[in-house]
Amino acid sequence: MRLPVLFSPLSVVLLGACLLMLGAPLAQAQEGPALTVTRGGESWALRLAEIERHGLHEVAMRHFEGLEGRFAGVWLDDFLAAEGLDDASRVRFIAHDDYTTFLTPAQRAEKAYLLVTRLDDAPLGREQLGPLMLVVPAEAAAVLEGSEPSSRWIWAIREVSAR
Repeated sequence: MRLPVLFSPLSVVLLGACLLMLGAPLAQAQEGPALTVTRGGESWALRLAEIERHGLHEVAMRHFEGLEGRFAGVWLDDFLAAEGLDDASRVRFIAHDDYTTFLTPAQRAEKAYLLVTRLDDAPLGREQLGPLMLVVPAEAAAVLEGSEPSSRWIWAIREVSAR
């Protein structure tokens, strides 16, 4: 008895190619650059693994935008030192929506900023305010209750620029 053919060999090949093409942006997003770093006239791109090589630190907290869980990332001062930006008089963080915030060395000395790369062990996606966010873990509860400002917290970071 012969069974009906539901898919021709050509349709199977075309379906496979379509699935590969649909999956390509996901793979590229995970493997592609997560951050552009700029100093003076020079820029370079960093992948997530290059940012995380400075050692991940994890904290359980709730972000005032609703995310909650285990946030992991690198301490900002360690990251800036490794990238040769720790002596900058001002560091600018630029989000994908062009929101910008600045930190001076004095401001960085006042608080321990965490450059978050992961939530609950998974890389931050755009739907989770990624690929990177900057938070002050010690102030998470105070920011939630409104006794500390969130003006230096930034998410969806695409570029760090130093002067």
